[in-house]
Formats: sequence, C-alpha cells, structure tokens
Amino acid sequence: MKRYMLFVIAVVQYVYLFAQEKKEYHGLVVAFYNLENLYDTIKHPKDFDDEFTPLGARKYNSKIYYDKLNKLSSVIASLGSYHQIPGPALLGVAEIENESVLVDLVQQPALQHLQLGIVHYDSRDRRGIDVGLLYQTKLFRPIQSKSLPVMLPDRNSFITRDILWVEGMLMGERVHIYVCHWPSRRGGEKRSASGRMAAAQVVKQHLNSLQEQGPVKAIIMGDFNDDPVSKSIVVGLGAKEDATKLRQDDLYNPWHAMFKKGLGTLAHQDRWGLFDQILITSSFLERKPESWFYGGCFVHNSLEIIENQGKYKGYPRRTWDGVHYRGGYSDHFPVYILLLQEKKSASAHRN
Repeated sequence: MKRYMLFVIAVVQYVYLFAQEKKEYHGLVVAFYNLENLYDTIKHPKDFDDEFTPLGARKYNSKIYYDKLNKLSSVIASLGSYHQIPGPALLGVAEIENESVLVDLVQQPALQHLQLGIVHYDSRDRRGIDVGLLYQTKLFRPIQSKSLPVMLPDRNSFITRDILWVEGMLMGERVHIYVCHWPSRRGGEKRSASGRMAAAQVVKQHLNSLQEQGPVKAIIMGDFNDDPVSKSIVVGLGAKEDATKLRQDDLYNPWHAMFKKGLGTLAHQDRWGLFDQILITSSFLERKPESWFYGGCFVHNSLEIIENQGKYKGYPRRTWDGVHYRGGYSDHFPVYILLLQEKKSASAHRN
C-alpha cells in the first residue's frame, strides 16, 4: 500500500505544480520497460536459449509466447493514460532476444494504432538478449544510431549487452537517447560493480564527445541493475539529484526522492530496488518556447501488473517462477517521464 501511495503522491505534486500556472501544455511520454525474457520459441545456435524452446526446461511454446506479447502490449499501450496521453512517444526495452520479437510485439492489436518503429542491433551478450528502442513514427524520426559495446574488466574481454544510442528529431527537436541494460549483480553487488561502472563510462564518454560540440538534449534510460544512489550512477555517470545545482551539460536524476521513500521497480527477498531509471541532461529543465522540458517521473504500477497473492504478493506480476510459467507480465514495473511543451495562446496564433 505504501508503494502505491507514493506513486499517487508523485502524480498529485505534478498536477499541483502545473495547475497553478493556468497554462496549457502538450505532453509526451518517454518510457522504459524491462520485458523479462522476451524470447521467441526458435533455437538459435549462437544463443544460450535452449530453455526458451518447446523442448526446453520451460516448455516454452507459441501459446506462452503470444500470451506474453498480448500482456506486454496492453501495459505499453496504457503508459501515459493517467495524463490522457495515447502511449509512449519513445520506449526503451530490455531483455529481448532479437528484432523479430519486437516486430511481433508492435504488431499486437493493442499497439497497432501507435504505428511503432524499431531501432535494434544484435549484441554479443552471452544470454543472447539485447536492448531496443520503439518509437511512434508520427512523433520521432531517427537520424542515426549505433550499438556501443561494453567490455567487462578482468573477465578475459567478456562482452555484456551493448548500449543503444539513437539520435533523432522528437517533434522537431533534436535529442539523443541511450538505452541500457547494465551487467547484473550476479555474484554479489560489490563483486559485480566494476561491470556496471564500465557500462556507465561507455555512456559518459560517448555523451561527452557529443557535448564537446555544444549543448545537447540527451535521455539515458535503462535497467541499470543499480539504484539512484549507487556509485555507477552518481560517480560513473556523474548524475545529480539536486536540480537547483546543475551546470550546463550535467545529468539530472529525478528518482532519488522516490527511492529514499521506498518506491521501487523490482523486489527481491522483500527488498525493493529502483534499477529502472530515466536520466536527462540539464537542458531538459530549461523551459524555452517551443521546446520540450521535463515535467515529472513516474513508476507505472497499475493493479493488473501487481501480484495479489502468494510469496510474491505486492511484487511486479512476473512471467516466471523458476521454469514455471506464471502467466504474468514482467518482474519489473515500467517507468516513464513526462515531457511538456507550452501550447501557443490564441493571441500568439493571431500575431
């Protein structure tokens, strides 16, 4: 109950802030969702995906696959509904096997009206999972993209999931998007921390190279396998929690307050983590005419995606319990930020 109330409080604070100004705004949703093992049912020789096949340990078949696609699509379509916004303009996704599962996802009936495009690259991750970006083609136009490899230190050049970078025009404004799924905490948080720091440095170095040419608007989203207070976020990315102390090109992390109040996106042994975050450059805090600016951050934890019984009660309603299919959605809640742009007044149009 506490977690749900925190979500409501965040919304009320947002509504109060902008209602006082008596202005009208256009709104866009930028979201991230870890889809929890969205594999197809086909055995791929280079991937360790045997268990996600009909003959594998999970007995993973087309019925399960399309049930999961249907459920994920219903959640994605509802992102932004509280704000009367029809779905996310940009959606970063993690734990997807290949581009074909994204093609199947965007073709689900619940999402067809959004006309979603796809940016995806195959990475050399050992599990065969990648990240990707979905976007509404009427709102965003990609210009260029690249897959940024992450080499794990002290692991014999072992390669983890790539970071996806996309540059494009969001309703006429140039933005840079990074979609991440940093190395897990397997083996322990401290032991695995160097891998997440390596991923953070890849993002930071690439962003710095862009900022050398002038200020940019950048969005860094993902499952970081770290919380807002973790070293990879605070030191590796250099993200700051105090919006009043940002300098040009600084990264702002708006999730600190929620995390400190106990809000999370996933749970393990009754401990909540806020691994799924969306960070922005300070330029998104500048409220310039005809420019998109930051309007709030939210965890989407609607009732249908919350487990209501058993040992996972209150957790995200997950797809799997070991190799047993639970018929859920994902073991992560999706997150999103709101971007706003002031509507032109009638007098401005007449002028």
